[in-house]
Amino acid sequence: MPLFTLDELEQATKIVRTLVPPTPAYAWPLLAKRTGVKIVVKHENHTPTGAFKARGGIVYAEALRRSGQLPKGLITATRGNHGQSVAIGAARVGIPAVIVVPKGNSVEKNAAMQALGGELIIAGKDYDESRVIATQLQQERDYLFVPAFHRDLVIGVATYARELLTSHPDLDTIYVPIGMGSGVCGLITVRDLLGSKTNIVGVVAENAPAFALSMAAGKPTPTKTANTFADGMACREPQSEPFDIVFKGAARIVSVSEDEIAEASRILYTDTHNLAEGAGAASLAALIKEKDQLGGKQAGVILSGGNIDMSAFEQILRGETPKA
Repeated sequence: MPLFTLDELEQATKIVRTLVPPTPAYAWPLLAKRTGVKIVVKHENHTPTGAFKARGGIVYAEALRRSGQLPKGLITATRGNHGQSVAIGAARVGIPAVIVVPKGNSVEKNAAMQALGGELIIAGKDYDESRVIATQLQQERDYLFVPAFHRDLVIGVATYARELLTSHPDLDTIYVPIGMGSGVCGLITVRDLLGSKTNIVGVVAENAPAFALSMAAGKPTPTKTANTFADGMACREPQSEPFDIVFKGAARIVSVSEDEIAEASRILYTDTHNLAEGAGAASLAALIKEKDQLGGKQAGVILSGGNIDMSAFEQILRGETPKA
């Protein structure tokens, strides 16, 4: 059974449209010249939070409101884009949001979450530790914990997938970054609902290989660390539900290095004049890695998101690779 239906996706689209218009999907000629592949970039960096996560939070919060079971508040853990989404969703239904981030998290993402109305708590060495702390605080405050992967979040996020697959139905392959899985699972589910034959290729960082290791093992396989500057992909504990969807529906998973991600971010700026954080650039890095097997085909890459700290982007423009 699919995670959701086309009717549910249509209802989610109506909610998403109150905040997020359809984002552009451009075939940039300089990228084609550079790679020999016609590349369509889906610009999820153009949402109000600079990432496709914006779509999920408002659908999740609206579903709570319509159910008549609106909690006192929402609490979650994040590296940034999911937290912005939860803050937006909570504000739209009139309840507070608490967002737990790990120490050393992006300064600018932290500021964005606070600007959107979230109460920021810095605790934990990485996302997974922050998640444990957030579940403890949930009980103290009697708030509802919002996981990184939830059906209502995925339905909202999946609206980007329908936009892309209906506007560019001839794409042979789409490369999509994997963090906790909402983006790739939304894309796989919509692909299947539309009867499309497009191959979905998940992308992970070599320094955060949990999903790649899980695919190879045939079961969720955690790692001890996820030390990548692509913080939106810093997953070390894949959850079973998104893993099952990826395992059954993705053509493969490609791992890219920190240097390859940084180079892809430079290329996106040079060829499209768009800012791409690590997770936003990773899909292009994977396509470039596989460009020789894409000759004569059309491919899509998901640019989500554009929230990179200025100091890190300055390093990238100098030809350097930021540290995690």
